[in-house]
Formats: sequence, C-alpha cells, structure tokens
Amino acid sequence: MIFKKEILAAFMIITAVGLRAQKAVPVYLDDSRQIEERVQDALSRMTVAEKIGIIHAQSKFSSPGVQRLGIPGIWCTDGPHGIRPDVLWDEWEQAGATNDSCVAFPALTCLAATWNPEMSKIYGESIGEEARYRNKNVLLGPGVNIYRTPLNGRNFEYMGEDPYLTSQMVVPYIQGVQGNGVAACVKHYALNNQEADRDHINVLVDDRALHEIYLPGFKAAVKDGGAWSIMPGYNKYNGEHACENPTLLLDILKGDWGFDGVAISDWGAVHNTDKVAQNGLDMEFGSWTNGLNWGASNAYDDYYLAKPYEKLILEGKLPMKDLDDKAARVLRLIMRTEMNRNRPYGSLNSDEHYAAARRIGGEGIVLLKNDNKVLPIATGTKKILVVGENAIKMMTVGGGSSSLKVQRETLPLDGIKKAAAAKGIDVVYERGYVGDVSGEYNGVKTGQDLSENRSADQLIADAVNAAKDADMVIFIGGLNKSDHQDAEGVDRSDFSLPYQQDKVIEALAAANPNIVVVNLTGNAYSMPWIDKVPGIVQGWYIGSESGNAIADVLFGDVNPSGKLPMTFAKSLTDYAAHATGDTEMYPGVDGDVKYKEGLDIGYRYTDKLKKDRINYAFGHGLSYTTFKIGQPVASSKSYDGNGTITVTIPVTNTGEVNGSEVVQLYVRDEKSSVYRPYKELKAFGKVNLAPGETTDLHLTLDKDAFAFYNPTTNMWTVEPGKFQLLIGNSSDNIGYKLPIDMTKSLSWKD
Repeated sequence: MIFKKEILAAFMIITAVGLRAQKAVPVYLDDSRQIEERVQDALSRMTVAEKIGIIHAQSKFSSPGVQRLGIPGIWCTDGPHGIRPDVLWDEWEQAGATNDSCVAFPALTCLAATWNPEMSKIYGESIGEEARYRNKNVLLGPGVNIYRTPLNGRNFEYMGEDPYLTSQMVVPYIQGVQGNGVAACVKHYALNNQEADRDHINVLVDDRALHEIYLPGFKAAVKDGGAWSIMPGYNKYNGEHACENPTLLLDILKGDWGFDGVAISDWGAVHNTDKVAQNGLDMEFGSWTNGLNWGASNAYDDYYLAKPYEKLILEGKLPMKDLDDKAARVLRLIMRTEMNRNRPYGSLNSDEHYAAARRIGGEGIVLLKNDNKVLPIATGTKKILVVGENAIKMMTVGGGSSSLKVQRETLPLDGIKKAAAAKGIDVVYERGYVGDVSGEYNGVKTGQDLSENRSADQLIADAVNAAKDADMVIFIGGLNKSDHQDAEGVDRSDFSLPYQQDKVIEALAAANPNIVVVNLTGNAYSMPWIDKVPGIVQGWYIGSESGNAIADVLFGDVNPSGKLPMTFAKSLTDYAAHATGDTEMYPGVDGDVKYKEGLDIGYRYTDKLKKDRINYAFGHGLSYTTFKIGQPVASSKSYDGNGTITVTIPVTNTGEVNGSEVVQLYVRDEKSSVYRPYKELKAFGKVNLAPGETTDLHLTLDKDAFAFYNPTTNMWTVEPGKFQLLIGNSSDNIGYKLPIDMTKSLSWKD
C-alpha cells in the first residue's frame, strides 16, 4: 500500500502525568499549524533534562522519547538501498534477529542511471514500506554528494556528477519514503566527496562551486522534497566540521532554505559541545563516549549534546533558545513519524518489492557498446561461457554502513542460466580471476565458499580454453565492496580494474571475439581493452534481483535505456580533480583539500578534452532500437524570467522493437561577465515508444536554468543576452541548438 497525503492522520500525545490532553485530536499530515500547536504544547511541559534527553542517542540507532509525557523515541536505520539488519543495543554485533532480512534495491548510481523520476518514486515507496514494516522512523538516505573523483569509495551510494540530475532524482525518492510516515535523512551534507581522511579533511571551495555544484541536490531535497531530516557529514568546510558549521546549518539550511526538520549527526561526527550546541545540529548519534574514538559501555549521557550540554545550559553559559529549537524539531519529527497514528503498516520482502528492484535494475543498466549487434544474445546460440568472480559473488554484503542482510540474492550466473535454459542454451562457467573470497561484514555472512586453489595463470588458461569452445563469452567483473574498491571509509587505490581483470578480458577476446564485458561497479574505470571487445555493459550494484535484471537485458527481455550519470574518461588524469596531479586537490595536504577546479566537474571539464580522452560521455547509453530526435521548437525565442519556456521535441522510434530514449537539454550562456561552463544540464525527459511511433516530448525551463550564483551579492543572477539550448541524447552528442534571448537582468535569493 502506498500512503496518500490526503488520508486523515491522527496525532496524539498520550495522556500522562501533567498532560492535559484527554483524547486524540485528528489533524492532517500537511496541517503544519496543528502539528506546531502540539509541538509547542509538549515542549512547554518538558524539563531541561527531558529536552536534553531527546536530542542524543540512547543506543546505536535509537534516541529516547519522554516517558513521563508518553512521547515515543526515534529508531533510525541505515539505507539508502535497503534496510540494515538490527544490531545489539550498545554493540555493533548482530542482534541475531530472524525477521530483519530485506530486499536489496539497486545502489543509487543505478537509480540515477535510469534518468527516470518515476523509478525514483517507486524506489522510495518500496524502501519506505520496508522501513515502516520494521518500525523504523528515520531512513539514513538517500545520498546526493556529487561525483568529484572516481576514486571516492562511496560514490556507489550517490547519484552521479550532475547537480540537476541529482536534484530531479532525489525529490521523488524522498516523497516515496515519507509517504510511509518514515523520514528520509538526506546525506552527507555537504562536500563529502572523498572517503580518504573523511573525519578530518577540510574542504576549501569557492562559493559559486558550492552553490551551483555541491548544494543543489540538498536544496531540492529540502525545498522540493520536503525532507524531514538531513545528515551533516564527517568532513570540514572552511575549517569547521559539517556538524558544527554555522554557514551550512544556520545560514544556508535553516536560513536560506527554511528547513524545519532535524539535522542528525553522522555517527561520531561531533567534536565540540559549544559549537554543536549553537551552530545548528539537532541530534547527536555516535559510536563511543565522545562519539568517535574512545569510550565505555552505554556512555550516551557523555555525548556532547548530553550531560555536558545540560551542564552549560543550567549554568547559564549557553542559551535555552537553541535547546528549545532542537527539542522542538525532534518533537516535530516524532509527530510526523511515530505519532502519526494513520501511517500505513508497510510490507517486507514482498513480491512487489522484488519486482520493483528488478525493474529499476533493468532500467538502470547501461549498454555502452554494441558493435555487430552482439546483444541481445542471438537466436541460435547454443553455448555461452560466463567468466568472472562477480558472476558468483554476493554484492549485498559489504561496502560499509549500506551492507545488508537479504532474504535472497539472485546472482548473475544464476540469472543467466535460468534465462538461457528457457531458450535451450547451455551455460558453462569459469572463474577467470580471484578477487575477494571473504563474505562477511559486521556479522552478516553470505555463506558462500569462494575459495580457489588454481593459480592466476591457470585460471586464465582454463577460461581461454573454454572460450574457444563457446558461441559467446560473457565476462562479469568490475569492482566489489571490499576496501579500496567501492566501500565506505576508504577510497580506491587506482583507476584500473583490480585482480588483473584487464589481462583476463584481453585473453578472452583473443580466444573468442564474440565477447560481452559486463562490469558491476559504482565508479568509472579504465578500459584498455575497449577496442578489442564488441559489447560492453555497465551493470552497477543491482541488489537482490541482480542476476535477473542482467539476464533481462542480455537476452533482450528488457531493452536497455540507462544513461551514464557520470563520465567514463580514459584515464584518471582526464578528471579535473586529478588533471595536474596536484595533491592539494586530492587527497589533500596538511588536512586541506582544495577544489581548484571550481565549476569544472564531470562533463563540464571532460567535454572540453579531445574526444579520444573520453571512453563514454555523461548521458551516454545505447538501445536495441534506434531513435530520431526531430527539430525542437521553443515556445518563445525570448524570455524575461516570468513563467516558463517550453521546448517541444519530436522523438521517433526508427527501429524494430519497443524502447525508451532520454532527451537531454543543456543551456549555454554565449557571453557572460563571469566564467560559465560551456553547457549545463537543465532539463531531460524519457519516452517509451513502439516501433515507428512518434511522440512530442515537452521540456520546461524557468529562470533557474539560466542563472549563476553571485558570491558578491549572495544572490542568483541572470544576465541579459544570448543563450543557446543544446539538445541531444548525451553531453557529447548534441543534435540541435536553439537561440534564446534573455531580455531582463534578474536576481533573487534562495
């Protein structure tokens, strides 16, 4: 069941000592006035100790309510692509529950690759139902940090390199989750773009890049998505930790954006009572006594926002108004979630959730290369060789806090075998390489035995011999969720595929040219074999339905329509943060990392390089059919900033099978008083068409599409002059340019 906002929601503070209310008073979920009345009423009855009590943890993942007033506490759960299994009250060890398995949904890179907000809404609704069924009030996700470097170990949890794409995809996710009475907690606010030295690194970035690149996803989550909570990260910005940063939390989040939710610390990300008390954080969670690196059992009263804060309040050294604001926000969160008595009940491990995971996964898979129509697998194929550890390795366990305990996970080899059997095709398997044979994270064990006695050379030799006897080879490799691959807390060591996979791929291609490479990753990587293989598929971490979703695409049951949410450059030095080898830009020097590239992130930089430096551009993705994007027509050739401009674009399926195309619209300012990237994504739309069908796609632009952030005035600014609308199906494949005259100078605040 999907929660509807129109349903009447009853909120009641349960009658207890000193509480006036005698019965539940029904209010609408959207009736903020009545919620506020109850927040203020409850706040007026609370002691200082009770206010302090509700703003810090009481266990690893929960905070207390106010027992005297019948106000329940809050239970958090890690996401963002599945509901994490329960741990013990004060330990990270598993609680040993038998009812805390889940459906693993595709990682958020895969969701972003769908370029389809409808998929994001289904995703949010589904994962929200699982969180609700498990009685969780706060889902710690989604993540919207921008893909600055392909070495970031946590990129797989985010939505790519473009702030507009991220903004469009995060809003329906939040709405879907919160429709279940579960708060989305958007993370990691802000500038958490690397895991290397994440606890201490100080990010130095100019104001334009901050507001134009790194903040839009968070702003959309708050202003458009209505997020009920947000999580500041571990890193510093301009010398202050994110959880104690007045610019991020007070000036921007709660000031400019009017955020009325709760700022929840990342676990152990608080460092100073005075700063965190006054600079905008509302709740503190952590791991040890000080939240980070030393401690004792059940030491939650010693957290920075616990007894130390209460002491300063009672001594009059810190103002009560800040504590009241924090407590009111937490009460508001409780009333939106746990005290919403008409929340739906949710569901867990349902057929609908598995179907959603499979559908999202299939739509997010990106067909990068398909020479000679090597895919879909041809009728008449008799024997397929599958090679690669990632074909048999569970990917739902590992990677950090998003590691999951799943009810089931269909592996790629099993999905391919099942689909092949239905078509009378024989499938054989060879390992090819050995990567990570472990299968455990934080007490969750896969139960797989991936041990291997053959040498690396023997593994390759056996795979090559089998390839010579097969009609087709499917290599399934990539990265994994081990340290220095795609994992929280550590970045990748280099840009190449690990475990000598390049050598394996080249040997297989030499033995059988009818080969498709399917890589499961959350990051881009080098492809020295790109010209030696006819087919390349980007598969991501797809979750419980990984094998079925991959098989759907390989066999043509799903026509691929995913588009890359990040650029796949040829080498690491083709990314702006690494172009000069300046360690001040990455990983940082003496605790500072300097974003000297400014606005030139992702395609904003790589599209200026020679085409031979880019393997696959942002927005690239092929289909089993073909499309024609016709001549676009704008509703006006001039614009004064009032209302919107609509661009109508005819799209035709010129092929032989149903398929979906993503049309992308970029805006270019032909002449500006400040530096602006050559083009920036400002609209996109996805259409599904039958063979021969044509439809008109309508893309809408408003004044935001033409604006830049002016750090002198702290305002968004549009200068009058000539702009171009660039329309195509990837950042490097622009078919049309429409002129637009901006007739007025505009400026406004967030």
